[in-house]
Parts: sequence; C-alpha cells; structure tokens
Amino acid sequence: MAKKIYLDYAATTPIDPRVLQTMLPYFKGEAFANTMSLHNFGRKANQAVEESREAIAGMIGAKTGEIIFTSSATESNNLALKGIGFANKERGNHLIISQIEHDCIVESAKWLENQGFWVTRLPVDRYGFVSPKDLEKEIREETILVSVMHANNEIGTVQLIEELGRICREKGVYFHTDAAQSFGKLKIDVNKANIDLLTASSHKIYGPKGAAMLFVRNGVKIEPLLHGGGHEGGLRSSTVNVPAIVGFAQASKICQKEMKEENERLIKLRDKLIKGVLTNIPGSYLNGHPQNRLPNNANFYLDFIEGESLIMQLDFGGIAASTGSACSSAKLEPSHVLLAIGLKPQQAHGSLRLSPGRWTKESEIDYVLEVLPKVVEKLRRISPFKKLDQQKSG
Repeated sequence: MAKKIYLDYAATTPIDPRVLQTMLPYFKGEAFANTMSLHNFGRKANQAVEESREAIAGMIGAKTGEIIFTSSATESNNLALKGIGFANKERGNHLIISQIEHDCIVESAKWLENQGFWVTRLPVDRYGFVSPKDLEKEIREETILVSVMHANNEIGTVQLIEELGRICREKGVYFHTDAAQSFGKLKIDVNKANIDLLTASSHKIYGPKGAAMLFVRNGVKIEPLLHGGGHEGGLRSSTVNVPAIVGFAQASKICQKEMKEENERLIKLRDKLIKGVLTNIPGSYLNGHPQNRLPNNANFYLDFIEGESLIMQLDFGGIAASTGSACSSAKLEPSHVLLAIGLKPQQAHGSLRLSPGRWTKESEIDYVLEVLPKVVEKLRRISPFKKLDQQKSG
C-alpha cells in the first residue's frame, strides 16, 4: 500500500505537534500533581488547569467558572441530559432531542425514558434541519431541556442554532447543544445563541483524547453523575487529567488563531471532493445541505453500493474514509441520521463520508477522485443491490 491518505478527520484527529509539545512538561516536572493538593506541585497543576479553563471559555464567550472538564463528549452529553433531568424533576419530566443526534444523546434519552421521563424526537427535513416551528410546537409546560446538536457528525449540516436557542429562552427551557463537531471550526457565542449547556471535545480539534468539556451557564440546575472528592465545582469528581486539559486548551488556541485561513482551505478541498464525486460518479448524491455544512464534511450516498465494502476497497488503496459515524460503523443497521433525512435503508447502507483536515493536501484529493470512481464501478459490477433492483424493474 504505497499511499496513506487519511480522510476521516471527523472521527478523530491526530494530535498537533504544537499541542504535544505544550503537554510534555505536565507529565513530570513540577506541574504533574493532583490539582486538589495544597502543596506547590498541586498549586502549579491547578494553575495550569485554570488557565486552560479560561482559554476555552474565551472561545465561546463563557465565564471561566462555567467550563466543566470531562473525559469525553459522551460523558459531557450524558451529564447534560441526565444531570438536567434529575435536578429538575420537580419542574417537569419532558425532554426534546432531534432525530439526528449522536448515539450518546440517543441512548441517554432512551435510558431516561426508562426512569420515567418523556422524550420527544424532532424530525428533520431532507437536509437535516430541525424546524424552529416544530420545536416551538413541541415545548410544553413539563419541558425542562432541549438538546439539538450544532453540526451533524455524519452529514455535516449546521443547525440554525440561534433561532432554536431564542425559542428555548423565550419558553424558559434549558437549551443544550452538542458542538463536538463544530467547536474550533465555527464561531460560537453561547450568549448570542442563548445556549445554556454546550459540549466540546479535544480529540476533534487536534488535541489529545481523554479531555472534553461541558459549558454549564451560571444558575443552571444540574446534578452530577460522578460523586467523590468534589472536583470541577462538585460537578465531576475525579483526579483531573492535567496534561490532556492543557493540550485541549492549546488545541483550542490554535483553532481560534487559524480558523479563518484553515476553513478557507478546507472548504476548497471539500467542494472539490463534492464536485468531483457528483460529476464523475453516476448515481451519487450529496447528503446534508450543499452550503450550510461543516467546512470539512463531504457525505454521499451511492446507488447500488454497500458501504462497508466500499470502505475496505478504499483502504486497500490507502484511503481512510468512513460509512456512517465512526462510533457506529461496526453496526449492521442503517444510520439513523440518514434514515431521518429520508433515505431508504438500502441507500443509507451505501453512504460514504470523506472528511479532510489540517494535513490534507490537494494532491491527495486528486488521488481520491481518481481511485473512487474505479472502485465504485468495480463494486457495482458485483452488487447484489443492483441485481435486486434490476429484478424488481423487470
């Protein structure tokens, strides 16, 4: 395998060397200690974490104390839904999510239903947009939380987040958004968008795995999931992962500084991919909105193609891509996101996500556009989906 081209940055990103360099002193030296310790080592570790908290808060217009560090976006999303649910039971037992949320939101909502909560799942249109009118209609007296992701991890569509937040604020309902895919790529202002809780993750922005955060607006009533030594203002007890948090903050700073230039470059690569696929592969279709999408997301469904076979064939050619989301690509069920935007199960099984990133070269996109049509043609010759369709037509 001569080529090694990584086009799965939406799943996870390699750590930026600048981030790694920033992290190294916090594995040893004088700032490795437990942040709760009173001695000099502990104070230095705590100072590093608080400086990191301040930097990340600045990315979204939050106050420093409103940032709670966690281990992952999954943990943050669980804390948002379950923590709000159990802390506000006296107010109501109704939550609203969309039909295209990440599995950690979907499964948290299912779990809450088993605990006596009611969950409404808002439909989306063919581009993946939640209708503000639908949201307004579904909010009732018992509603305590609305959770709608900022940008979808599979199809890349960016929601009208300010409009959704405005409705929630007017109705007196907490608004949470999963921004794991958009944080560091798009500008976010939690005050302008009336966001009460927001999730972001380090490993999506060239930082280390094992660090994430939940923004919790001052005054929001939330119950912790982890109980212990009272870390993170009592909302997330566990010895703090200082090196990872420092890396998360450094990755955030780099994104903030380079966002405009990087987005322009990524949009150029993304649009080249989209145009090349739609032009050169018959029976190919774009999933998600053509313009209002993440700068590095190109997602398609291809007629008469089985997604897993396509990914394996591309991998043989040195191209790393995905079908569905990385967290659920091992499942045999079609993507719930693609079904929600109106695709049939057979079409959803033929999805392909290509997500370029910081180190993607235009020559690599050229190579993909050279290889992909040949792979698709090869798979269609032996496709059981095509034969089945021909039998139905006959």
